[in-house]
Amino acid sequence: MMRTSASSLLRAGVRATSMRTSTVVVPRAAASTHAISNPTLANIEKRWEGMPPTEQAELWMALRDRMKENWADLTLQEKKAAYWIAFGAHGPRAQPPADENRKVALYTAIGVLVSLGLFTTMRAFAGPAPSTMNREYEEASNEFLKNQRAEPLTGLSSEGYTGKGQVQSPPKH
Repeated sequence: MMRTSASSLLRAGVRATSMRTSTVVVPRAAASTHAISNPTLANIEKRWEGMPPTEQAELWMALRDRMKENWADLTLQEKKAAYWIAFGAHGPRAQPPADENRKVALYTAIGVLVSLGLFTTMRAFAGPAPSTMNREYEEASNEFLKNQRAEPLTGLSSEGYTGKGQVQSPPKH
């Protein structure tokens, strides 16, 4: 049920007043006893999304006031409208557009292709590999780390180490 700040303030004022006085006066919202007109409720399923938010709120408040009374007094149109507003396929419950999956796939493919293009362009204009990116330099780095006893528990300097260490370049032929 939707609540407005005015109704919350009214409730708070009633609570504060009832605590100060010995007599409890409970103000009752003036519920309309007359039915909401059929033209107002006609095709509510099709018109609801296009209605301004203020008009939506006014209609919902009028229906809410009607529902506070005996539900047997509600017209069939009012019952249908109240159900649609509360549970209808609008807002977050609306069906996604028919072409949503196609758009997601298309934009994902475009993003991947743009990324691939950027990567390829950057690689094409990049300079040569650094001089330290060769097998001889990497093997010399391994020997240096062994002499320095770097990572003596699990690394290059540990007993029984079988990994490649710093070597990542392929051997030269």
